[in-house]
Amino acid sequence: MTGADDRADIRGRVFVLACMAVIILSVPGSTMVPAHADTDNTDLLLPNYIFSTNYYDSFGTPDLYASLLGDPEFKRGETVLLNINLVNKGAIYGFKYDTSVGTNKGDHSLSLKELQYETRRTTAVGIEAELISGTAFIKVEPDKNIQTMESLFPGEIPEHPLTFTITISKNAPDGVYYLQLPVSYQYQSQVRMTTNNVVRLGLTGIDHISRYTSASKTLFIPIYVKASPRFEVTDVSGNLVAGEKQSINVTYRNTGEVAATDAVVRMVVMRPLNIDRSVVRLGTIEPGEKQTARFNIAADSSAVIKIYGIDSEIKYYDEQDEITLSENLKVSVPLNKAREKIGVFMISVFGVIVLVLYLIVNVVRNLKKYD
Repeated sequence: MTGADDRADIRGRVFVLACMAVIILSVPGSTMVPAHADTDNTDLLLPNYIFSTNYYDSFGTPDLYASLLGDPEFKRGETVLLNINLVNKGAIYGFKYDTSVGTNKGDHSLSLKELQYETRRTTAVGIEAELISGTAFIKVEPDKNIQTMESLFPGEIPEHPLTFTITISKNAPDGVYYLQLPVSYQYQSQVRMTTNNVVRLGLTGIDHISRYTSASKTLFIPIYVKASPRFEVTDVSGNLVAGEKQSINVTYRNTGEVAATDAVVRMVVMRPLNIDRSVVRLGTIEPGEKQTARFNIAADSSAVIKIYGIDSEIKYYDEQDEITLSENLKVSVPLNKAREKIGVFMISVFGVIVLVLYLIVNVVRNLKKYD
């Protein structure tokens, strides 16, 4: 090999090393991904502007929307599974010419291929969605509040919806609640066609590179909590007595927004208590109205002296004329000691004393006669 050939070879190597240094130093902050004609490849050294040409710029981005599948209306106290569909309504609304191809057939073919790649601009990839409740009345299960989706093409219906579990408080007021769904994703913001010089990097089969940009959007999911009767125990009068049967009056109030029709209350007692009639009719209870039920409850003589928490529940017809049960309504009733009773022996002793006193009085009277 001659000296001239050695110098040419050295210059070629220096040129390649310099190009690689420029590539490394000039990699932009956003993601630049090389791609084969059909698939992306992120495991190789990234070619950059030196080895690529931009023929067109496209305009348009993904446009994500969310909708709840099924009935959006729920009852208080329910734990439900929400199925949410994401829809991408993004559209390409224009192209801008960037590099002239002239009469070069090769450049013209590459520019047409870039137009095809540019249509991917509206596809959202790497989607992550988190469901957030802005109220204490609705709890999102924390282990399932983040869901992911690989990609979403415009007009595509996802094969599987996003699923979240929520619990609605028993004390939640009726009305509409808006759950937040922040969604983050990426989209292809630019495509550049590679030149034949990429072979200097040892890369083959890569005809374009794609730049991806991160984006985010907060969507809102409305759900409705049904208006319904709610009940609370407002007053309990009467005491239980060990070994006796006593009447207990319990007052219930409808704190809900609608009436409870044909309501009945059932009290559930367990030993050492016993109840004569466990179900009492209350009738229709309007919002804010009170009704009192009387229960006759007997307590064993061996019952422990304490305050007993007795379970009760109200069954009624709701606005849809469906039978509904209230939540458990606890009734606190104190148990007192039995009243002291005079036994047979004490009565006998008292009778003997009275008889003795009577005899003594008679003896005294007789003695006075003889005096």
